[in-house]
Amino acid sequence: MITVALRAHRANGRTVTEQFHAFDTRNAHVYRALERMAASRLAAGATRISLKDLFEDLRCQLPYGVTGLSNNFTALYARRLIEDHPHWAHAFELRRRRAA
Repeated sequence: MITVALRAHRANGRTVTEQFHAFDTRNAHVYRALERMAASRLAAGATRISLKDLFEDLRCQLPYGVTGLSNNFTALYARRLIEDHPHWAHAFELRRRRAA
């Protein structure tokens, strides 16, 4: 049963984390845009930020979207933002990861 669950989190034999790192390497501008958007919302007085909302706003802002921008990456981007900006930790709700 554990093997079945692990397969569900893999695409092309890669874990979500591996897919994220490959995507992030090819699309560094996505992280920078999310970082700017989060900073802007916090500066405007937001106390909580949803990465899903940031993703949807980003998709609307980019004229042709970003191929491969998966909702599976939201938690990883939130963790990266907190790692780079620990003072933002209060703005993101993180849950325990179930998959690699």
